[in-house]
Amino acid sequence: MSHRPAFAGRLAAVSLAFVTLFGVGQSRGDDEGSAVKPAESPPSHREYRVLAALETATYYDTDHTAVVSPTIAATVENPTAGWSIGGRYLVDVVSAASVDVVSTASKRWNEVRTAGSLAANYKPGNFGVGLTGGYSFEPDYHSYSGGITTNVDFDQKNRNLLLGYSHGRDTIGRHFTPFSIYSHTLDKNAFNAGLTFVIDRSTLFALVGDAIYERGDQSKPYRYIPMFTPGSYKTLAAGASIDEVNAARLSEKPLEQLPLARDRYAITGRIAKRYDASTLRVSERVYADTWGLKASTTDLQWLVDVSESIIVWPHLRLHAQNSVTFWKRVYEVTFQPGGAWTFPALRTGDRELSALTTATLGGGMRWSIGPALKRDEWVLTFQVDANWTHFFDALFIKDRLSTLAIVGIAAEL
Repeated sequence: MSHRPAFAGRLAAVSLAFVTLFGVGQSRGDDEGSAVKPAESPPSHREYRVLAALETATYYDTDHTAVVSPTIAATVENPTAGWSIGGRYLVDVVSAASVDVVSTASKRWNEVRTAGSLAANYKPGNFGVGLTGGYSFEPDYHSYSGGITTNVDFDQKNRNLLLGYSHGRDTIGRHFTPFSIYSHTLDKNAFNAGLTFVIDRSTLFALVGDAIYERGDQSKPYRYIPMFTPGSYKTLAAGASIDEVNAARLSEKPLEQLPLARDRYAITGRIAKRYDASTLRVSERVYADTWGLKASTTDLQWLVDVSESIIVWPHLRLHAQNSVTFWKRVYEVTFQPGGAWTFPALRTGDRELSALTTATLGGGMRWSIGPALKRDEWVLTFQVDANWTHFFDALFIKDRLSTLAIVGIAAEL
């Protein structure tokens, strides 16, 4: 549905929670290397390890959107032989009566999204390869993806090079309308490369670059854009109410229309430093794309060893961005000879493409509840984040508060 909020950050938090739960299975291109691992169980003498996890994430914001996402994941690995196979399955149950829904005279809507992924990795020595595949399904939106990664250790495993490629295709349609009657597609080709350095016995540094090339129409088929005659909107300030907008706009509301191509580029630096009883993780990501959007995201976690079984951490995050070049708080029609008018060729109501800033404050706990010497065989994780987003130049809303709570349990079977 077009009114679904941007859940990329929420899903990223869910993925981070699984990393925290398992504490294993990450490529050496990550910043989760053994040099800074906050806690580690004695090595297992079993040839195979089976890891399983259950998790529930709950999201709610002041724009009247609620999401519950139960997830199940499992991995089978043979550390000696260097291979692993794993999968995840997620369900999003969404209920929304956001301002975008109300402004189109729509009622609260409910929707279910399912998503799954599989991953296989093989690294018997210094060279490894991985394969991934995934899908996401909604009644009006299907997505499929697949990818390959390679990584190689060198300099006595103090350096690691990671290269990856993935392709995805999204099919966008309308609810209750077969794709054969109405749909459009979006193809994504993503390339990434990363270098990880073991600076010393307690410090890791990683630098990752991403390039994503999108081709196709990603305009939302339900997002209608209010239009105005020149000068009719002068009193509409940022955050203007639905009644104020309806009083000033034209009766015509064309559908959203976005550019048919978008190239995205990002560079992320991560550092993890292990101290006597804590681990500091800091990352900085800078982003730019051909739609003119530029962004910076800073993330900080400090994991503190309260005991041999419990790790707690505060979490701070700050994201800031400008708007895409074609963003306008209000779009006006252009008059033609004879009194006719035309709509702007590019138009959007997606305020996530406008200038905004988001501040996140939260924290979590990892509690190993397994028996002595095998504490990490059972792990509980709790995480709560509060997010405040300020939109500088959008209709209907200026500020949004949201919470994301995650509870999970993982076990080595």
